[in-house]
Amino acid sequence: MDFSLSQEHQMTQKMVRDFAQKEIAPAIKEYDRKQEPIPFALKRMGELGILGLPFPVRYGGAGMDYIALGLACEELEAVDTSLRVAMSVHTGLCGMTAFQWGTEEQKEKFLIPLASGEKIGCGVFTEPGMGSDVAAMRTSAKRDGDSYILNGEKMWISLASLADLALVTVKTNPSARKPSEGLSSFIVDLHTPGVTRGDIHGKLGVRAGSTGWINFQDVRVPAENRIGEEGEGFKITMSAFDHGRYTVASGATGIIRACLEASVSYAKSRTTFGRPIAEHQLIKEKIAKIAQDHEIARLLYLQAGWMQNMGMRNTLQTSYAKKFATEASFSAANEAIQIHGAYGFSDEFDVERYLRNSKGAVIYEGSSEIQALIQSGYALGERTDRPLRCELPAYDETYWQG
Repeated sequence: MDFSLSQEHQMTQKMVRDFAQKEIAPAIKEYDRKQEPIPFALKRMGELGILGLPFPVRYGGAGMDYIALGLACEELEAVDTSLRVAMSVHTGLCGMTAFQWGTEEQKEKFLIPLASGEKIGCGVFTEPGMGSDVAAMRTSAKRDGDSYILNGEKMWISLASLADLALVTVKTNPSARKPSEGLSSFIVDLHTPGVTRGDIHGKLGVRAGSTGWINFQDVRVPAENRIGEEGEGFKITMSAFDHGRYTVASGATGIIRACLEASVSYAKSRTTFGRPIAEHQLIKEKIAKIAQDHEIARLLYLQAGWMQNMGMRNTLQTSYAKKFATEASFSAANEAIQIHGAYGFSDEFDVERYLRNSKGAVIYEGSSEIQALIQSGYALGERTDRPLRCELPAYDETYWQG
């Protein structure tokens, strides 16, 4: 078993770290305070190839593997969660799901502009009265000739006001035997007449990110934009969540690392009772726990990324990584504030932002409670991985870079 990173992985890691540290870090406090996205961030991520990291070159991507995607998300969220959220919804929910379930024509039409950053994508699932219970969604699509007519409202959508394309799951058959069998998924051009959208303000965290709502009123979507078959929307959405959770887990690992680095730096420079607080046993204990959690979280997401590379289903392993890393990131940020004392309560230091940002990931992309149900289902033998009509392709360097 080889735990080392390839030269390509290390180069990707450095490129993303340099971008985040040199271009985003100097501006993030200003935009977090203004509760506005950094205007140049997505454009630069597209130019650098970050948005298309895990996609084959033939589809406009960088030709890297899924581990590289995780490494990038860790580096991005070590600076600010808003950057990783963009990767989760654009690359994970929208791009990777189109790559897995889309036809060749759909990949050429949608994936190429997404991977290149020419167009921005998002995943549109949650509704005002529906979050974890995906099958209960009420947004509908009715067939009308060679189109579908979409009506309904979606809520808590990242990049809602910035995206060009959206992977949207809606109800197409309200009479289906099971609610989950009545869903279908579409790629929707958000510039289509009948689409209105806006941002939500006053959030606890991720204030430099776009989070909003999207309303569909008699929106006509070509039938050729349907991803998969009618009735496959639930399976497609669950695939999207696997992709998104992987990026959330790897990103949360970045918050843990940022908390560790900030705490170590502060503990070495702050003195009490005539010596650095790093020499006090209780501070050492806190730092040891953060360091331990970072190592565990990193191993968990790298395992999930390796399984993706191998073409293996990784719903359980991704769930482990997501639940552990997000909960550990919130704990790490809380302890980092404690280590910083009163200064940690001020946005003069980054640790208070890490705490605010970390809370969201414990809830979205399947809350910790949903992850516990998934994990217990596997442990009790109540849940198994059934073959999908379309599986996420295993990484093949020749194909990816050819």
